[in-house]
Amino acid sequence: MTTSTPDSGRTSMSAPGNAHVANSHRQREMAESFGVDAERYDRTRPAYPDALIDQIIATSPGRDVLDVGCGTGTAMRQFLSAGCTVLGVEPDPRMAAFARRGGLDVEEGTFETWDPAGRTFDVVAAGTAWHWIDPIAGVTQAARILRPGGRLAAFWHVYQLPAEVFESFTAAFRQALPVSPVNGQAPGQSLDAYQPLLTKAANGIREAGGFAEPEQWRHDWERTYTRDEWLDQLPTSGTLTRLPREELEPILDAVGAAIDALGGRFTLPYATMTVTATRLS
Repeated sequence: MTTSTPDSGRTSMSAPGNAHVANSHRQREMAESFGVDAERYDRTRPAYPDALIDQIIATSPGRDVLDVGCGTGTAMRQFLSAGCTVLGVEPDPRMAAFARRGGLDVEEGTFETWDPAGRTFDVVAAGTAWHWIDPIAGVTQAARILRPGGRLAAFWHVYQLPAEVFESFTAAFRQALPVSPVNGQAPGQSLDAYQPLLTKAANGIREAGGFAEPEQWRHDWERTYTRDEWLDQLPTSGTLTRLPREELEPILDAVGAAIDALGGRFTLPYATMTVTATRLS
C-alpha cells in the first residue's frame, strides 16, 4: 500500500446504479451476507488510508469515536492505534462476535434504532457501511449523539480495474458462468459510477439538518495483489457472497487463470472517498 494523499476536489457525477443507490439501505439480505465468512472478510478486505484516519481525528474536537456498521473491526483498530477510544455498532451478530474476539467493544443493533444511553461522541465514522443506513434517520441519529463540532465521516474504497485486467476478468466470468447474478462482468467500480452513492450521502446530511455543508475528501493509494490474494478476497464481493459453491468455484478457477496470464499479479489503484460534515452547535 502506498502512502495516501488527501484531495478535496469533487469528481464528476454520472447516473449508473441510481436505482440501487436509492434503495441500498433497504437491501438487508445483501448487507448481512458479508458475515457468512467473517474471518475471510477481515483477512482480505483492505484497511483505510492512515492519512484519512489522521485527517478525521485532526478535524474533530476529541478522540471518542463511534464506528457505525463496524463489521469485523478494521477501522476500529485503526482509530484505536491512533489513540482514540472506540465503540462499534454492528447489526450482524457474526461480524460483531468476530470483532469482540479481537478485544473490540461492539454493541449489536442497527444504527438508526440503537440506544446510545446518553453517550456522546466526537466522531461518528462509517467505513463501507453508510449506504446500508437510512440516509435521513442515520444522520438524525448522528446529530443526536455528536458533540458540537463533532464530525460525521462516511467513507468507501473505490477501485478501477486497469483495462487489461478488467477485460481478462470479464472474459473469465463469462466463460465460467454465462448466465449469472453478476451479469458476466467482473466486479469493480469507477468513481463516476460511485458518485451517486456519495451524492446520496451528502444530500441526506443536508436534508436531515444539524450539520455544516458536507465536504468530499479523496485519498489515492494502490495495492499489488498476487493470484492467491485476489482469489481469497473475491468471494467477499457483493453478489458473490451469496453464490452457491458450484457457481463460485468456476469463477475462481477462470479468474485465477486470467491472473496467471497477467504474470501472476497485478496492481490495483484505489481511491478512498469520504463524505463528511461537522455538527453545528
